[in-house]
Amino acid sequence: MNILDKIVIDKRKEVDLRKSLIPIQQLEASVLFERKTISLAQKLKTSPSGIIAEHKRRSPSKSVINQSLNVQDVAKGYEGAGVCGMSVLTDSKYFGGSLDDLILARASSKLPLLRKEFIIDEYQIIEAKAYGADVILLIAAILTRGEIKKFSEVAKSLNLDVLLEVHNEEELEKSIMPSLDMLGVNNRNLKTFEVSLETSKMLSEQIPNDFVKVSESGISSVEAIKELQPYGYKGFLIGENFMKTNDPGQSATDFIKALKS
Repeated sequence: MNILDKIVIDKRKEVDLRKSLIPIQQLEASVLFERKTISLAQKLKTSPSGIIAEHKRRSPSKSVINQSLNVQDVAKGYEGAGVCGMSVLTDSKYFGGSLDDLILARASSKLPLLRKEFIIDEYQIIEAKAYGADVILLIAAILTRGEIKKFSEVAKSLNLDVLLEVHNEEELEKSIMPSLDMLGVNNRNLKTFEVSLETSKMLSEQIPNDFVKVSESGISSVEAIKELQPYGYKGFLIGENFMKTNDPGQSATDFIKALKS
């Protein structure tokens, strides 16, 4: 059993509990549910940097990354740096995040927000909308083709963008469908945690041009982005690189400056 399998088992219990506490009608009555969403996919198409900066306190592979920052400061810093969007981890057990982080990021910035979560139930998509997200993540490794179709169509009905994450060719083949906006290639091998940009390069040709291509994991240098841009990648998800510093906003500012030079 890999880490993803363990997370999914725990996530099912967590979602069942949340559903019993907060009914869907209550989520749909939230103030943010009616807000007009911002398309991350559209922003990435025209962005010179394409950076999606992440708020992440810890991870199963790296344990603690940064527990001392508050999400409002991080969101304001990222917005000031000129990133394209912000990814907010809402998983608590493995990543130390919460839905409150999403709501605070929403109150502090006008960036498109991605709810970074292990989505296994459409309840979580309604939740994402109610807490101010603009984009949801679907992970092909934990979903069937039918689930990807159902969840992405629910997201589109709520005007949320969909980023579908794949790790290999098999996941990519089962996932391609019109209800997705962005296809993300995760460069981290889930069994070994090793990271290789070759994964993004290898899969790039098989991603149809109708989708915005996003590369995720292991992007810690300007050179990595310059290496991937010729393969058609428009989005680059960067988490640990900014979060492991004392000032992620400043770190993102310096990174984007270096990318433009």
